Amino acid sequence: MTPQKKKRLKQLRRFRIRKKLAGTKERPRMVATFSNTHIYVQFIDDAAGATLASASTMHKAAPDNLGANVKSAVLIGKTAAEAAQGKGIKAVIFDRAGTRYHGKIKALADAAREAGLQF
Repeated sequence: MTPQKKKRLKQLRRFRIRKKLAGTKERPRMVATFSNTHIYVQFIDDAAGATLASASTMHKAAPDNLGANVKSAVLIGKTAAEAAQGKGIKAVIFDRAGTRYHGKIKALADAAREAGLQF
C-alpha cells in the first residue's frame, strides 16, 4: 500500500468519525492527535469554533524528552484531564481522529478517565 493511499484512507476514516461527532460548550470534543515525536490533545467547542483547553508533550509543564509512546500518552491523558477540569469541563466526546482505539489512544483515554473526565 502506498503512503498516499494510507493517508487517504486515514482521512476518510477521520471524515466518517467527524460526521457523527460535534462538541458543545458543556461537552466539548476531545481530539487526540499523534505525530512521530509528539502527542497533542485539544478540547474543542464546535459551535463556537474555539479551543477551550489543550495539552501536549510540547507544553512547558511537560517533562523533557517525552516521545510519542504509551508512557507519554498516559502522562498527557492525565495532564489534559487536569487542564480540562481547570476550565470547568467534566464530560467530553472523544475524537480519535481516524486512529484505531488501541495502544497510545487507549492509554491516553484510560488515563483521562482515571483523572476524572467522563466520556
